[in-house]
Amino acid sequence: MKFGTVPLAQAEGAVLAHSLSAGGMALRKGHVLTPADLEALAGVIDHVTVARLEPGDIAENEAAHALASALNGVGVRVTEAFTGRANLIAQTNGVLRIGTDVAALNSVDEAITLATLPDYARVGAGQMLATVKIIPYAVPGALVAQAIGAAQRMFDVHPFVLTSAALILTETPSLKKSLTAKADAILRQRLSALGVEDVTTTVLPHETGAVADALGKADADLVLVLGGSATSDRNDVCPAALNAAGGVVHRFGMPVDPGNLLFIGALAGRPVIGLPGCVRSPALNGADWVLERIVAGLEVTGEDIASMGVGGLLKEIPSRPQSRMRP
Repeated sequence: MKFGTVPLAQAEGAVLAHSLSAGGMALRKGHVLTPADLEALAGVIDHVTVARLEPGDIAENEAAHALASALNGVGVRVTEAFTGRANLIAQTNGVLRIGTDVAALNSVDEAITLATLPDYARVGAGQMLATVKIIPYAVPGALVAQAIGAAQRMFDVHPFVLTSAALILTETPSLKKSLTAKADAILRQRLSALGVEDVTTTVLPHETGAVADALGKADADLVLVLGGSATSDRNDVCPAALNAAGGVVHRFGMPVDPGNLLFIGALAGRPVIGLPGCVRSPALNGADWVLERIVAGLEVTGEDIASMGVGGLLKEIPSRPQSRMRP
């Protein structure tokens, strides 16, 4: 692409580089100058700054749409390109997965850019997931092809697929009944936001046998356990109950704060999440990240949880009994 100032008489078919008002007309940058434009501007201005495509160049909108289409995946749509920009939009509520190295694509050439939401972001239908922006008015077709080669359908939105949940809430003699009711209400709100409306709640004593019995009877897609006392070890009441019921604890503890005391496991093919006490607050915590992925049908391994440490220092919430730092 050639860019620069040329005599007005030589500007036909070129792309106007800067918006201008002259000769009783207003033209926006990016406008392709026509003979009528040049006639109206004659005698008013002598030169104009333009961009002119060379052989092999692809115009900004065509290039943006081509790359965005290559990035498009399941549950995603591409918008019509404008001013060198094409967006990827979620078609459903779910969890975003990005399957290719964004930095590598952005390294193809400075003229080609891609900005995205974080991998595993929870998204809603109609939400923008990413935007492709071609910086100049045109880019060599070879570079567009190289960027497309690096794309390979990077974006998929995994919809929320689990529809039922069993809540097992335990109580200790010192726990206020109001806290159990609050936890039940807030957990139901969390689940409803993910499309899980079929929810049953069981309240029982904070004892391994009682929890194991309730786990064995649960028949929902997902089982959530919130202890009346914080879980402090794999052999504590709630994880021990999962083992006693014939299940397995895959991971205890996570590098996300608040949310450290979460455990995750399985029983009879159902995912089981042992919730940290911070879920009694509606504020974001590590359990939300795990819950969103599981309801979207995504596997959450110990390695996945270990990787959550980067960005895992979340905002303090009012319900925390003490701050992270001593005065």
